[in-house]
Amino acid sequence: MEMPISVHTDRLISEFLSKKNITVDVRREDLIDIEVSGNKWRKLFYNIKQAKLRGNDTLLTFGGAYSNHIAALAAIGKREGFNTIGIIRGEEHTPLNNTLSKATADGMLLHYVDRTSYKQKHTWDFKESLRETFGSFYLIPEGGSNYYGTNGCMEILNEEDSIYNYIVCPAGTGCTAAGIAMSLKSDQQLLVFPALKGGAFLKDEIRSYVNEIINDDELTNDIMSRVNLIADYHFGGYAKSKPELIDFVKRFKKEYDIQWDAIYNGKMAFGIFDLIKQDFFGNKKKILLIHTGGLQGLSL
Repeated sequence: MEMPISVHTDRLISEFLSKKNITVDVRREDLIDIEVSGNKWRKLFYNIKQAKLRGNDTLLTFGGAYSNHIAALAAIGKREGFNTIGIIRGEEHTPLNNTLSKATADGMLLHYVDRTSYKQKHTWDFKESLRETFGSFYLIPEGGSNYYGTNGCMEILNEEDSIYNYIVCPAGTGCTAAGIAMSLKSDQQLLVFPALKGGAFLKDEIRSYVNEIINDDELTNDIMSRVNLIADYHFGGYAKSKPELIDFVKRFKKEYDIQWDAIYNGKMAFGIFDLIKQDFFGNKKKILLIHTGGLQGLSL
């Protein structure tokens, strides 16, 4: 598993953006890998390295029945020679959906837990019960969001991205946003679009990931002063949608030849274009959208 040396950027060209005098580019993290794309690759990269360094041959993680992370970990585990275990939230339903079918085809063992028990997945007792059941394993949190995941996401931006006034990303756990935040220049702002309803709490989560790495409250405060949550484009909550969002995703694909998912990235892009219409940015601003991938779910 090698970190991509470079990921290309697409510029969006349209009469609308020209009239607004706004430059919008898209960082094509979704093209890193067909099965393990975008922030999934970034967050798993250093976790996989750690598992190898520690001599683990089994990876265990958590997710829902339609989790891109579950599918991605199963795929990378197969390639890298790991056994994989997925702790799945909720009861088993057969036949398996396409996401879980692909995960099992890639060798992942699925273990279902009820939703009440799943909420205890961060506790010592729950983790010990898993070790009693499955033996030794390297644990990767849901979504790959931990210290190593944040480090991977710190490599999304590069020196050439200093030209942008705004960096924009969607968020589920805040790990990706934390990595990007630590890579910002002092004159840049990060706009974070939560995919879930009531997502304003994610700012505390982002702060936690940042401080875990730098362990400096003053520096953390400085970094977080450039992080802004835009929580008004969740479209009803996680994995929920509305016709106007689906229509936007379809029109965007037709006009710009870029495919968004409707869970994370589509909401971010919808929000940015809505804010541009409202002249939120003024003019002569440069905006970089981070396409965090997750498109494998469209084909599963």
